[in-house]
Amino acid sequence: MRQTQAMLPSDTPAHHNPDSAATAATDTTASTVSSPTSAPRVALVYQFTHQRERGPLLGNPLLDLLQATRQSGSISGAARQLGLSYRHVWGQLKEWEIEVGQPLILWDRGQAARLTPFADKLLWAERLAQARLAPQIEALRAELERALATVFDERTQVLGLHASHDDALSALQDLASQHASLHLDIHFTGSVDAIRSLNEGRCQLAGFHTRQRPDRHSLTARTYKPLLKPGRHKIIGFALRQMGLMVAPGNPLRLHNLRQVAQSQARYVNRPLGTGTRVLLDELLEEMGLAPDALNGYAHSQPSHAAVAQAVANGQADVGLGSESAARAAGLGFAPLLLERYQLVCLKSELDSPAVLALRTLLAAPAWAQTLAHLPGYTPDASGAIQAMNRLLPWWAFR
Repeated sequence: MRQTQAMLPSDTPAHHNPDSAATAATDTTASTVSSPTSAPRVALVYQFTHQRERGPLLGNPLLDLLQATRQSGSISGAARQLGLSYRHVWGQLKEWEIEVGQPLILWDRGQAARLTPFADKLLWAERLAQARLAPQIEALRAELERALATVFDERTQVLGLHASHDDALSALQDLASQHASLHLDIHFTGSVDAIRSLNEGRCQLAGFHTRQRPDRHSLTARTYKPLLKPGRHKIIGFALRQMGLMVAPGNPLRLHNLRQVAQSQARYVNRPLGTGTRVLLDELLEEMGLAPDALNGYAHSQPSHAAVAQAVANGQADVGLGSESAARAAGLGFAPLLLERYQLVCLKSELDSPAVLALRTLLAAPAWAQTLAHLPGYTPDASGAIQAMNRLLPWWAFR
């Protein structure tokens, strides 16, 4: 990016508070920007790191600054949050305004800094796009990490896992690489497709989720019974997670169950067909005697819990069904509905393979319980232990 002079007055100290900036600062911004001829192009890059942080999968300094400004209400606060100097952030902001041809920050004397309508739309559009693309970005990252893992350590074992997208799995992937010389090659997909991949030999392990105590005649039973067979499959304990309604902060529409969502005609955002969350939703509606079209937006879907949360956060929807972890990460309110059991499954023939044994050992270790303690809504659930299928999936109870 070309270098331009930061537009701070020459006698203004670096710790100058932007919230007291004169109105002329805004006028200067307006005079130095012009409408771009087209939207900017995107170049993707990646870097090596020892530990991932929660947040966007692809970082961009402009979008990170806009997010920090929104949260802190000032440029100086954003600079502190990002670990940068105020003068540096101010200068970069002026460069970006020239690059995009639009003002990005507004100041009114005595009021907090705020994003311009353009910057607001830019931030929400980018965050929603990242949330929607999260499974594909995770898959790309996993492929790069798989290719590099054995180069850095020849002892590393690679375990192919197809699974429903879940925050705890990403945390497990980090933990495995740090403590077990085990690389989890995760491909995120719907629960149904994950088990099909396992059955077709495209992975060694699958992750899926069901209600904690599904009824033997439920939609859950009708969905998973043809896919999972006693004697062929083995279930490994993983975690319990809290599921509920992701709503705007403070839950302004007072939505606490799906019947209220239907009655209020709140704008709902769904998950695609083939995902475990779609199965859960349809089962809950069936139990309440509600038709799918009772929900305003049933046909509109997003590919992950994070994408549903982002759609609610940016005002495109009022409510969606998802995990507490995804809701909290997006700064949303959350109305709990039920606990859901997330579980891993492998073929019996793979149960004692070195990679699966390493994973089971890791799941049973205290470090995994400590990891889950930092994820909202998660608790261990016989993690790493082999679970009786007829207890977890009662439609296979033999009498």
